[in-house]
Amino acid sequence: MRRTDAPVAGWYPDPKSRTRLRWWDGLDWTDARRAPPSSAELISFEEHEAFEAAHEYTPPTAPTSPARYSRADSQQMIEDVRSATRGEVDRAADLLERRARAVSRDLAPLISQYSNRAIRWIRFAAIAATVLLVAYFVFQVVAQASMLEWIGDRIDNFTDDQNGFGLSLSP
Repeated sequence: MRRTDAPVAGWYPDPKSRTRLRWWDGLDWTDARRAPPSSAELISFEEHEAFEAAHEYTPPTAPTSPARYSRADSQQMIEDVRSATRGEVDRAADLLERRARAVSRDLAPLISQYSNRAIRWIRFAAIAATVLLVAYFVFQVVAQASMLEWIGDRIDNFTDDQNGFGLSLSP
């Protein structure tokens, strides 16, 4: 391949692994690799390019007069610089806001996914603890009632034997 036919430097799909990107320096592949851009990065990049195309900045032309400028010329240059600075600040703020919105769209599902999983485990543990507690109380009530009934039977048998009401085989 001739040097003029080579693609420009940039990130391209790695020829050895299509799941990653690899940096092409214009002549050869480098060792730099990265994950493919997320949908949020792609949207942000497309919006940024569209915004820049719509707000293309053309710097004011410098006057061709000698190095000394009149006060009005100086004021005009200062106003041009202020205007350009305001435009760049507005552009940067808009770009930052769009990126933040894109990141928040990607981050919200992650937070809800992991918080839902934690809530599910907490709910399961609470239900299991409730079932075990109810089973414990039922067991205690049944065991206590059975024990008291048994003790009552023993006392009745004991008192019946002492009063002569017990069965005896001898005369």
